[in-house]
Amino acid sequence: MSFGGESMEVMITEEQKPLVLETQTPNQVTDPHHFSTQRLISLDVFRDFTVLLMILVDNAGGAFPSINHSPWFGVTLADFVMPFFLFAVGVSVSLDFKRVDDKRAATKKVIFRTIKLFLLGIILQGGYFHGHGDLTYGVDITKMRLMGVLQRISIGYLLASVGEIWLVNTIVVDTAAAFTKKYYKQWMIAFLLGSLYMCLLYGLYVPNWKFEVSSSSWTSAKDESTSHAQIVQCGMRGSLEPPCNAVGLVDRILIGEHHLYKRPVYRRTQDCSVNSPDYGPLPPNSPGWCLAPFEPEGILSSIMAAVTCFVGLHFGHIIVHFKGHKQRIILWSIFAAFLLIFGFLVALLGVPLSKPLYTLSYMRVTAGASGFLLTIFFYIVDVKQIRKPVALLQWVGMNALTIYALAACDIFTVVVQGFYWRSPENNPISVLLFFVHQYIDTTHDMVHTPNVTSGENGGVTGHSNILDSLLYNPLISEVDGAESLLQTILQSRKWGTAAFVALEILLWGLFAGFLNKKRLYLKL
Repeated sequence: MSFGGESMEVMITEEQKPLVLETQTPNQVTDPHHFSTQRLISLDVFRDFTVLLMILVDNAGGAFPSINHSPWFGVTLADFVMPFFLFAVGVSVSLDFKRVDDKRAATKKVIFRTIKLFLLGIILQGGYFHGHGDLTYGVDITKMRLMGVLQRISIGYLLASVGEIWLVNTIVVDTAAAFTKKYYKQWMIAFLLGSLYMCLLYGLYVPNWKFEVSSSSWTSAKDESTSHAQIVQCGMRGSLEPPCNAVGLVDRILIGEHHLYKRPVYRRTQDCSVNSPDYGPLPPNSPGWCLAPFEPEGILSSIMAAVTCFVGLHFGHIIVHFKGHKQRIILWSIFAAFLLIFGFLVALLGVPLSKPLYTLSYMRVTAGASGFLLTIFFYIVDVKQIRKPVALLQWVGMNALTIYALAACDIFTVVVQGFYWRSPENNPISVLLFFVHQYIDTTHDMVHTPNVTSGENGGVTGHSNILDSLLYNPLISEVDGAESLLQTILQSRKWGTAAFVALEILLWGLFAGFLNKKRLYLKL
């Protein structure tokens, strides 16, 4: 958004432009240049569903470990978020560049946008903001995290966009053969990227390596003066286990140990946590690599992740060239089913599903799921035109980047808690929680307090014990004040968290609706 003079100039991204070509006869395959256009609402809904899914799993994953990221192998609900983002990027790129008049200018725009997205990712996830538990900011650039969610998306966007601008044959698509001829170069690039990844994953020799272990690696202490070097014994090829895989090797060489993510998911494995599949203290005789950094959005894994964008390109091309709704749904369903079947087959053959490594089987399965989900949304929203129930999703989808930055990266929470009275503890949320505590304290003597018994889903019965276990529990004090408030009201840590996440999703949806009504969109 930019401001000029006394009026506000609203900058609309390509995502706000018309996206769907609809005016030809059903089942016709032809050149996209001759159609009038309208917006693909289902893509907005898909994008918003992904953003809200991220909010859900990030905030509720601790209370509901079954939806949190898999510690290493396997797939959970949270592991679909990143592929959904990348798939949506591919579909958007195919529609944004369905007609390119000046390839050099378009490429320049793509490169500039990629740089901005990458830098924004570093600012949001590189350690500059310390989260709502710490109102300070700033980061030591020698230890700044360089990769992250937006950085991976920027890489996929760059490769997919360059492929869409330069690797499309300028022919009229009037048959299935012509469709293949028009885009076969992109498919070859996707195949080469996947092959390069597999060759490096199984072919690179991983030697013994060491990393620096500081006191803050296993405690909350901020004094990092006590540290020592930990050696990890490898000396092998083809391992997909946490300590000795080629994905980590490439990142340690090209990025450097100090610029990697310091709290990787494998710290939730049984080898590294007594609370597995959640984070927890190290078990006795745990391996030394449990404290090692690992980048889940690293360079080598991002090569395979970019293939998901090319899958999205293919789905977008079907929208552009096939005009009949029935034909689109059939083609999408066939291709999505092929991806799912192939992905599970590869997993059975020995390439496990792993989000941190972004393995071939994981890419296929999650891309297939992305295709099926878009097909469902397309049928409901664009074919049957059932739009009122998903209006909230559409609003967030049109402001996905804004909501991601404010909600998923805790920027909004940091801003709200940044206003306090004399002490950071006296912020608006804490003050509200204090008055609720006072109300409960003054009324609990008026109510009969039964014996303490365990309730379902982590709750407790007995009013005094609710206060003890929820209001004054040191673990509860570490979470967001509003979340603690709902845990108190519902007398359950688990369902209090669920209610907090539901409320947060609703509020961000309404905020996105306000932005949409004012036609305010974040441009990159």
